[in-house]
Amino acid sequence: MNPFIGPLYAIKGFNLIRRPGLRRYVLIPLLVNIVLFSGAIWLSAGYFDAYMAELLPQGYDWLEWLLWPLFAVAMLLTMFYTFTLVANLICAPFNGLLAEKVEMELTGTTGGDDTTLMQALKDSPTALWNELRKLGYFLVRAIPLLILFLIPGLNLLAPFLWIAFSASLLAKEYLDYPMANHGYSFDQQRDILEQHRIGSLSFGASIMVLTLIPVVNFMVMPLAVAGATALYLARIKPKEA
Repeated sequence: MNPFIGPLYAIKGFNLIRRPGLRRYVLIPLLVNIVLFSGAIWLSAGYFDAYMAELLPQGYDWLEWLLWPLFAVAMLLTMFYTFTLVANLICAPFNGLLAEKVEMELTGTTGGDDTTLMQALKDSPTALWNELRKLGYFLVRAIPLLILFLIPGLNLLAPFLWIAFSASLLAKEYLDYPMANHGYSFDQQRDILEQHRIGSLSFGASIMVLTLIPVVNFMVMPLAVAGATALYLARIKPKEA
């Protein structure tokens, strides 16, 4: 897998969610994403200047032209990624269903029994528990990185580390849906994606960039689920088989 795979499958995800047969499965994730990202934009607009004033180290005014954009991107990613986790927690049952229907659209089959919307709702406690496990995994690794933003000197590295970390976690977050439909546990998924590190990071980075684009970020979640499903089927599943 090469580093240009990610953008290609992000675009493919956008094209997939526009297909008539998939639109109804996109509606709920799309509405949840619009509400939560609207909240994220409102909060970031209100508190962004205060955060930047606190985080920019004293004595580095001459580097402000370089540091300010890096801190800006890192803080926006922190805000948007937090809301992305909440959105995925709410929409976990629907995202799994969307991944299944995308696979059906692309291959004519799925990784298991055909799921209806009512079955997805009945399975929502299991889906929510899986999302909480993922959330715990992410938080354990995110908190030390966030602390770096508060340490003078080290906080110069924090934006770079956070951007790389966000790309990795977004790849794991969205590739989980098609892989879980095929029976892989989260631990197994991490081992598999480690073997496809460049391609999965490329996809995660592409989704991360899309979260920063106004209007586009409203449709990031269904787009990412669809793109991740296509990526798994075309580039990861054949090698696993």
